[in-house]
Amino acid sequence: MGVDVELQPGREAVVRVPVATLWTAPEAVRPVDRPALSDTPDIAAWIGGLNRDQQVGDCVLSQLLLGERVLVTEQRADGWAQVVALEQPAAKLAPRGYPGWLPAAQLTAAPGPDPSAAPLVVDATRTALRATPDGPVAQPDVVLGTRLAPAGRPADGWRAVHVPGRADPLWAPEGDLVPLPTERPEAKEVLATAERLRDLVYIWGGVSTHGIDCSGLVHLAWRRYGVTLPRDADDQAEATTPLPLDEERPGDLYFFARPGRRIHHVGIVTAEPHGDRRRMLHACYRQRRVVEEQLPEDRLATLVGAHRVG
Repeated sequence: MGVDVELQPGREAVVRVPVATLWTAPEAVRPVDRPALSDTPDIAAWIGGLNRDQQVGDCVLSQLLLGERVLVTEQRADGWAQVVALEQPAAKLAPRGYPGWLPAAQLTAAPGPDPSAAPLVVDATRTALRATPDGPVAQPDVVLGTRLAPAGRPADGWRAVHVPGRADPLWAPEGDLVPLPTERPEAKEVLATAERLRDLVYIWGGVSTHGIDCSGLVHLAWRRYGVTLPRDADDQAEATTPLPLDEERPGDLYFFARPGRRIHHVGIVTAEPHGDRRRMLHACYRQRRVVEEQLPEDRLATLVGAHRVG
């Protein structure tokens, strides 16, 4: 792995690949994880190679998207960097963000801010960035929720964007990008984005449209609209406003916990409640995919509350 001399402890960096996986420790990775570890990780191939048990391996903590900011806290000679993911709050773990390890080659030095550039966000499930308008693909699989800085005006249905680690802009289909909202969205807008991920495979720690977990689905859906929620379900509960049950509406959140235990699951409310009938969209550990369903009795037994974002 190559090491960027600018990546030094105490400095910020940004992710230079479409999706970087955050690991508990370099020693925790498995042989099956190899496609996710290269300088140009193939997340689709990695997920495609996981069996049902490996999809929930606890060596994965989270994932970071292209351009996402991190604070480098340690760099090892073998090419691994310990970082804090600054855009993924995790109050119980670290005050500044989610800590973990990733290959240093998947990072690059953080660019200086450009206050004149209103950021764009990827609204397509996935898009490919090209070297020229309608030219060869230079960066495939840039996922929903990725923020990119514009590099000029649209041209013939294409939009030039700055990409971390590249000197020259790349081009995206104009329709795959939208301005990052400056106002808080309505919950139903966020729900509509999350519903586009129905049937996506469940991956423990996933925060991308290749594979996702329950709190990753909530985090990513709100991230698309410029709202930063914590990464984990229990922290999301702390960061949102509790509601009396039966007052929840589509786009609100359901949280679940077993007696005496911390919150372990979250889903997005999809319909107003009718008696004991409640529905939600969630990344389901049991079914290993994103589903919209009526809460079964055993799930209702662990429902501890409904919350609202904002």
